[in-house]
Amino acid sequence: MKVILLGTAAGGGFPQWNCACATCADPTLPPRTQDGLAISADGSNWYLVNASPDIRTQILATPVLRAGPGLRETPIRGVFLTDAELDHTLGLMMLREGAGLDVHAPPAVLAALRDDFAVRPMVGRYGAWTWSTVNSDQYVGGLRVKVLAVSNKQPKYVTGAAAGPWVVAYRFEDPATGGVLVYAPCLASWPEGFDEFVDGAAYVLLDGTFYDGGELAAKADATSKAQTVMGHLPIEASLDHIRKLSAAQPGTAWSYTHLNNTNPALNPATVQYAGIRAAGVKVPPDGTALEL
Repeated sequence: MKVILLGTAAGGGFPQWNCACATCADPTLPPRTQDGLAISADGSNWYLVNASPDIRTQILATPVLRAGPGLRETPIRGVFLTDAELDHTLGLMMLREGAGLDVHAPPAVLAALRDDFAVRPMVGRYGAWTWSTVNSDQYVGGLRVKVLAVSNKQPKYVTGAAAGPWVVAYRFEDPATGGVLVYAPCLASWPEGFDEFVDGAAYVLLDGTFYDGGELAAKADATSKAQTVMGHLPIEASLDHIRKLSAAQPGTAWSYTHLNNTNPALNPATVQYAGIRAAGVKVPPDGTALEL
């Protein structure tokens, strides 16, 4: 199983275009595009996991995802969506020329993309796509795919209340190698069953949006909501769980993704970054490649 971290920042990317905080203004820190990854069982047929507004740039920066060998051939076969947030779905519009893509998502997400953010009917005017409900356990593209509901936070643009789950985590298993990747870029809390969901995983990518519970209040405007209300468990809370699980399963590599532009862990010189690394957890950059 081959995995490429296409982007590792939260919505807006890093630096964020409308932010002049010290972190965004630091020219020495490498930029990050909005969160998403690509995954393949064979290195030839690839699936995107989330499609950010940066997806075109991410694809062109990743040689294995670029078009060819035919004039209109592409190795991208489909997309898995963890949720319906704009930073994970706007990229679908950028893929509108791709015929025959298969999009997998929870039912509430598929409904939102049809009725609220009407990407499904819009894309349908360009080519036939398949919109599939993710099952709790299925095989897609040579990989075994499992899902776990992790949150019922729905996007701001959704006008009505729909039954969740609205946010899921994915567990990708390679039957050929036994490699396991867990991808959970949005966690409102440490959900029930998550310990079992990550059990035996070689690599876990977790929500690293905010470092602590007061980050937005200290660095942004006074009207900002608390991180937990926004659907993101702070790093300082999830580190406690990671330490306990690492003692029980030392073979798992842990990393954070979906970092907000306010997160001090973006800067390797901070005590927050040092604390993460001391716990044995990484903050990988865009373009990181894995083979599991």
